[in-house]
Amino acid sequence: MTAPRLTKPTIAVLEVLLAATDDAPAWGLSICRDADLGSGTVYPILDRLLKRGWVTSRTEADPHPGRPPRRYYELTGAGRASATAALDARRNRQARLGFAGGAA
Repeated sequence: MTAPRLTKPTIAVLEVLLAATDDAPAWGLSICRDADLGSGTVYPILDRLLKRGWVTSRTEADPHPGRPPRRYYELTGAGRASATAALDARRNRQARLGFAGGAA
């Protein structure tokens, strides 16, 4: 399982996915909103994470009338561990280099 490039948009998407819960799952447009990114940025990132096995997706079982079913995205166990390790390593590198704030 290869790691994606940790660009600022990829980091933002990973942080949204890491914060998702069973009660508040991450779905396409909510990821765009929470990461403050456009769909043209978020969906290619999600596709890359799916191909690398970091993320799984599923379609909403009971869609609401008047809109298409949502597609939910969830980190796999290995994806969660890899994302956490990659983000921690990035924060540690930035701290060593003297960058404030860590994941900027």
